[in-house]
Formats: sequence, structure tokens, C-alpha cells
Amino acid sequence: MDLLAALRTHRLVAIVRGTDPEASFRSVVALAEEGVALIEVSLSGAGALEVIARARAELGPAAPLGAGTVLSTEDARAAHTAGADFVVTPGLGSGVTSARRLGLPALAGVMTPTDVVAALAMGAEALKIFPAEQAGGPGYLRALRGPFPALPFVPVGGVDAAAARAYFAAGAVAVGVGSPLLGDAADGGDLAGLRARAATFLAVAAEAGQ
Repeated sequence: MDLLAALRTHRLVAIVRGTDPEASFRSVVALAEEGVALIEVSLSGAGALEVIARARAELGPAAPLGAGTVLSTEDARAAHTAGADFVVTPGLGSGVTSARRLGLPALAGVMTPTDVVAALAMGAEALKIFPAEQAGGPGYLRALRGPFPALPFVPVGGVDAAAARAYFAAGAVAVGVGSPLLGDAADGGDLAGLRARAATFLAVAAEAGQ
């Protein structure tokens, strides 16, 4: 898949990390049904590889489906086998390089300018600022875009709807959203609430694309 084109088009990555594999799977399906095109299933969630495999079978081959918290060569290989077609990492290392060798595009976690340079050398398609809230929020993104004005940054961590608007105004190509979007749905909680929040975030992403 062309990850960068998808990020520029959809501008929202939903992050599913749950304690209940069945609920996580239902959350993925609900997000897709609501129109969220880019969904990441974190490998730190319970039964994540099973969730990815089931979601791939349910959504079909064309749906962009990612594996998150990819830390190692083993993680990248397992994600590829399960059916993920992109990976997301919290930092830099063999998860990024192994994914690239497998032909999977990578949204690689960065914090500093040094990280940005290293991620580009590893072949990352886009750069996940993580944890964005603790890094300094939209102001930090503006500062980071000073030396790197054309690079695709995706803030992740503490991104609610208001923060998403601020990050888009600061130049983010997309945002990654976990608990402010999922709530408790991936733990067996409220799917109706998830659907309502998805509509809110999709509206914010659509505004940013205008």
C-alpha cells in the first residue's frame, strides 16, 4: 500500500489496543463500518495477531490494516503473516528495518531531530511523534517542522478532537488516536460510543483536508 498517500487522504489512524480480543475485533469492524479507513491494531493488546488476521478476513484485502507497537524482527514477521499491510512503531530499531525488508511501509516513532534523520535512513514512510503530548504538543510539532518542513509527521499520544485540530493547524499530515477514540470499546465496553466518537474524529479530519 501507499501509506503516505493514505495518510494524506484520510488524516486519521485509529489505534486499537484492548484486553479482550473479541471486543478488539468488534471495534475494528465498527470503525471500518463508520468510515475510518486506517486502523492500527497494537501488538501490545491481547490476542492482537488473531485480531489482525480476523479483521483482514472480514474487511478484505483492500482495507488498510496496520500492526502497531512493532518492536522487533519477530514482531514484523508475525504482523506480515497475520495480514497487516503497514506497521507502526513507538521508536526506531529492527521493527522498522525488518518491516521494510518485508515490503511493509512503516510509520516510525520519533521524538528528536536525530530520530527523524535516523528514521529516514531506515526507510520510514512517515514519522510518528510519540508521545506527542509529553513532547510539547502542537508547539513542538511546529518547531520540528522548522528543519523538516516537508516531512509527514503524525502526532500520537493524548490526541483528543481539540488537539487534533491544533496538530492539523501546526502541519500534521495525520493524527493517531487511541483511547480518546476507542474509550473502553476494545475492552468489552460501549461500541455505540465508539461509533459516535468516530464520527467526531472523521469530521475533524475532513475539516483539515479542506
